[in-house]
Amino acid sequence: MREVDTMRTERASALADTEIAAVASRQHGVIARRQLHELGLSDRGVAHRVAVGRLHRLHRGVYAVGHVVLGPRGHWTAGVLACGPGAVLSHASAAALWELRASAATRTDVTVPGTGGRRERPRVRTHRARDLDGQTAIRDGIPVTTPERTILDLAATLQRRRLERLLDQAETARLTDVASLDALARAHTGHRGAAKLRAALGTHTAGTTLTRSGLEERFLELCRDSGLPQPLVNETVAGLGVDFFFVDAGLVIEADSWQHHRTRFAFERDRRRDATLARAGYRTLRMTHAQLTDEPGVVVDTVLAALGDGRAA
Repeated sequence: MREVDTMRTERASALADTEIAAVASRQHGVIARRQLHELGLSDRGVAHRVAVGRLHRLHRGVYAVGHVVLGPRGHWTAGVLACGPGAVLSHASAAALWELRASAATRTDVTVPGTGGRRERPRVRTHRARDLDGQTAIRDGIPVTTPERTILDLAATLQRRRLERLLDQAETARLTDVASLDALARAHTGHRGAAKLRAALGTHTAGTTLTRSGLEERFLELCRDSGLPQPLVNETVAGLGVDFFFVDAGLVIEADSWQHHRTRFAFERDRRRDATLARAGYRTLRMTHAQLTDEPGVVVDTVLAALGDGRAA
């Protein structure tokens, strides 16, 4: 009889482990204690699996199943589970999940409903929100703030140019639109990001300045600081992709980094591109990393002169 009971216990344990694995596979390798209870596991059963290495504690009441080698989504899910029902991924972590903005943060941003104080947890940055109705979604199985709410939250702390890049990325990825963002900001005037978001929406055309490198960012910064007109960014001109294009002057600006322009092949390729643009009636100015970094005044004067020549023509 004792042997039969042992066999039944082992079968039940194996079944429980199968169900645990099934839940964890949908949650990027993690599971909450409350979910283990829902599967019929007692605290004693949880403690046993922790002791034998089947479960690994990540947060209070949250475990990795089988091993602790988790990707970002596993850590994000664990952070959300640690904050209880109604919690959602938010801020920088949500932006990374939506692929709006990369994040190297070691803590997971999670927003929980309510107005109480923050309950600090290791490796989790907790935020509070009174009302998230209609501002949450599920992406890759993870509860998360919508792209609109994510942008509103980040607008509170991002510098202006970084906010513009966020808007560019959202527009390019077709995750939201200006009308939806403006409506959310108007509906939450007390939010610290609302005024900054509306100001950016009022002066910036989303999707027009999505740069691909720090060097391109540097040139846009020079344009802004010196009063140069804002060029189109990463535009197609005469069938070629160019870094910057001043339409009225027919002027193309290429920001040449040493990394991508140091070989003989690259030199010849650039000259062929310039010749193609010239035949189509466009002029090209090439700016090096050293010029953009060490000689910003010379760069600005050169572009101003070229724009003046173009307008005179």
